[in-house]
Amino acid sequence: MNSERIAYSVERIAYSKKRDIFFPFLSAIRYPLSAKRGFTLIELMLVVIIIGALAAMVLPRFAGRGEKARVEAAKADIQANIATGLKLYELDNGDYPSTDEGLNALFSKPASASGWSGPYLERKAIDPWGREYKYKSPGEHRTGDYDLYSLGRDGVESADDVKNWE
Repeated sequence: MNSERIAYSVERIAYSKKRDIFFPFLSAIRYPLSAKRGFTLIELMLVVIIIGALAAMVLPRFAGRGEKARVEAAKADIQANIATGLKLYELDNGDYPSTDEGLNALFSKPASASGWSGPYLERKAIDPWGREYKYKSPGEHRTGDYDLYSLGRDGVESADDVKNWE
């Protein structure tokens, strides 16, 4: 009787080891792909809600960054790029371009510029909002110099303008 028990125990151990080894393959047979468990609709909706909540917390921090970057780009254009071109024009011709000649005088030779050795800009100066910069010479705000500004986001003269005199 003992030997039968031992034989039975050995058989059970051997079967359980075989089952453990082949179980992954057997489960594929028992549960075909169409019947495999996936995520439930509730789990998916929970993930979408969590992602939405995280986005709602993060996005407002970046919302105003685009406009601020445009303002900074306009300031850089006015204070560095266009100002350098105007200064080089003034050194070559003895004076800044007139208001009528405008910033076009920096990339195409005006009739009145005898010492013109440009172009002083590679292309027409366009602000980050897609409009031309405004130029007045002599300036109303910078006497003896020039006024150079962008109309900003709204496109009209207002408080959001980016100016070379402020």
